[in-house]
Amino acid sequence: MGQKQQLTADPISEPKKRRRVGFSNIDVGIEANQCILIYLVSSKEEVGASHSFHISPVDLNSFFDEDGKIYGYNGLKITIWVSSVSFHAFADIKFQSTSDGGKGITDLKSSLQRIFADTLVDNKDDFLQTFSTESHFVRSIISDGEILQHKTSNGHVDSNSHLGTATSDVEVVRMVIGNTAAGHLYSRLVPLALLLIDGSNPIDVDDPGWELYVLIQKKSDEHGDPQHKLLGFTAVYRFYHYPDSTRLRLSQILVLPPYQHKGYGGHLVEVLSNVAILEDVYDLTVEEPLDYFQHVRTTVDIKRLLLFAPIQDAVNSTVSYLKQGKLSKKTHVPCFNPPVSAVEDVRKTLKINRKQFLQCWEVLIYLGLDPVDKYMEDFVAIISSRVKADVLGKDSGSSGKKVVEVPSDYNPEMSFVMFRSQDSEAARVWMDENQTNQEEQLQQLVDERVKEIKLIAQKVHHV
Repeated sequence: MGQKQQLTADPISEPKKRRRVGFSNIDVGIEANQCILIYLVSSKEEVGASHSFHISPVDLNSFFDEDGKIYGYNGLKITIWVSSVSFHAFADIKFQSTSDGGKGITDLKSSLQRIFADTLVDNKDDFLQTFSTESHFVRSIISDGEILQHKTSNGHVDSNSHLGTATSDVEVVRMVIGNTAAGHLYSRLVPLALLLIDGSNPIDVDDPGWELYVLIQKKSDEHGDPQHKLLGFTAVYRFYHYPDSTRLRLSQILVLPPYQHKGYGGHLVEVLSNVAILEDVYDLTVEEPLDYFQHVRTTVDIKRLLLFAPIQDAVNSTVSYLKQGKLSKKTHVPCFNPPVSAVEDVRKTLKINRKQFLQCWEVLIYLGLDPVDKYMEDFVAIISSRVKADVLGKDSGSSGKKVVEVPSDYNPEMSFVMFRSQDSEAARVWMDENQTNQEEQLQQLVDERVKEIKLIAQKVHHV
């Protein structure tokens, strides 16, 4: 019988071997805003130069997947140059390595094309050539457009308007978007609109209701050849208004970053306002204006309203009543809205809609108070009264935005209907149910509105 093999070691004394399990690094991604730089350049010499104009997009993250992050890259850096001559773009993508950390590897080209579409050029040399091959792109594309002279409300040509020499060498060209050339130009401008206008979406270039107003600066180069530089644009839709009129709605407006804060945005608004007057449209409205644009718009309208005689009696009457004082001591302070006849006169003649005129009305009252510091307490009281009526509804909640509980078999605790009564315009802010917090929020709205009025008044005085 064979001998049983003897164990070489005591199984009890030998330690057990543990299996090692390795975990790869989890890819947390990188936000697009942190690894992408965008420059606006006007010549091939500016591409890669330290003095190139850097633009700050509203939000790049929204173009990259659901969470706004880029995955699968180490040491990623993307530099994008956008030509202000032809509006083509080129992206220089650099990274150390790629690896799938669990969420795949982001397709950078397709992600960038969500922004730049056909304007994105693959080859850098081809991009550099566009500065010469398409040097007259803007001039050729607007050649069939209608050049608009800036006119004052009395019909006289005023090339500079309220903007001094800033607009002496510029003109506004109107183009119908349904036209092939206008649609082609707008398609080149879409990436800048997406990057720089908060919440913007491309308009339908096949809809002839759209009009493009392009702000152009004309200069001559060193050889004396005329050069056309695009400074900005606005897209406007022309609606039918029953029974025999139209109304204009400004949907997008953009002054390119290098030319902002120079009065060009106000110039575009002035030109468009005069178009509304000369063509006798019903009114001019703005689609969801951002705070800064609303400031510019109101400043332009205030200048026009100060020269509009039919409302002066209404303004003076309100100012005189306010100067009597002690309004802030009263339990109920009136809102001092303008008379209906004044609202209609402004709409018919200046094409300023009711909602915008009410914004301007408070500034007109403020400008009429002299010295303003003496009457500031009462002025703030009427602003507070108006804000409270807009947010909470008149007479402690009889109008404005309301939430009413309704019975439901599905979930009684979550059943409600929200509505806004027809006799209230604003009511745009949800207020905390806590009384103390509600008062603080109301006061904050009042303070912000008073600050805005002061800034507009100061700007008007300096013109």
